[in-house]
Amino acid sequence: MMRRILIDNESSTDILLWEAFIKMRISPDRLCLAPVPLKGFTGNVVKLIGVITLSILAEKAPRTTATMSNFLVVKAPFEYNVIDRRPTLNSLRVVTSKYHLKMKFFTNLEMGEICGE
Repeated sequence: MMRRILIDNESSTDILLWEAFIKMRISPDRLCLAPVPLKGFTGNVVKLIGVITLSILAEKAPRTTATMSNFLVVKAPFEYNVIDRRPTLNSLRVVTSKYHLKMKFFTNLEMGEICGE
């Protein structure tokens, strides 16, 4: 279960913070080399640790949907644990409302919904 996720319709990369990666108890051996450096929001270069493919499960039981996504694991000060990008949201068939702090998505049963805090 992951909390403090930034849903960013404009982001070009899925990002997982190093601290969250460690708390997930995933072995660092599963990381692949990162292909290119990443520039932060302020133009500074962010330290990339590696890339990992993880399953994403959007849920509010019994309505769930899932996909696989590549995450850049980074060491950087940030208040969120994860940033999800537009292609990942598209593969989950998510519709977001920033105003309502909600995400809706299609499932096999009916429409699922996740509300922000």
